[in-house]
Amino acid sequence: ELRHQASPWQRNLGYPLAMLGLLALTGISVLIVCFHVLELLLDDAAMPRGIQDASLGQVSFSIFGSFGAALQVILIFYLMVSSVVGFYSSPLFTQLLPEHQDTPLTKIIGNCVSLLVLSSALPVFSRTLGITRFDLLGDFGRFNWLGNFYIVFFYNMGFAGLTTLCLVKKVSWTVRAELIRALGEE
Repeated sequence: ELRHQASPWQRNLGYPLAMLGLLALTGISVLIVCFHVLELLLDDAAMPRGIQDASLGQVSFSIFGSFGAALQVILIFYLMVSSVVGFYSSPLFTQLLPEHQDTPLTKIIGNCVSLLVLSSALPVFSRTLGITRFDLLGDFGRFNWLGNFYIVFFYNMGFAGLTTLCLVKKVSWTVRAELIRALGEE
């Protein structure tokens, strides 16, 4: 119903640009994770441990300078939004979605706890994937398991593989459906 009410500009320009943006952000995050996997294989310094002597403002946390830092912020925001959307899209947690003007207090508390857990895991998640090395007052690099090569390596490989699989499946399914619709063989 919302698609039919959308303006032609929104349908013909807005939706494709949003889809291209999501594809680009997903592709960039997978590329960064793949480069991080290569770094893990070649250099022990790529492990997501805490930075001991780096003072804020004296050391750049991105090899691309300000552009890289802005890209890291955008990717972390994208990962946060996609984590929340994925969490509420899973069959186990669809009942936790709040309803307008009709949400019981226990469901509100459950949503608050879920969002708190997701937001607390985001710095460790982005650090383990190699998207950022910044430790914003949390000192998340001191977790012992972040020094275990196998856990970090398989976590990165799992993220890159599963994200690529979902991306290929979604894009190929959409293209296949459009081709079927265009050929009139529904």
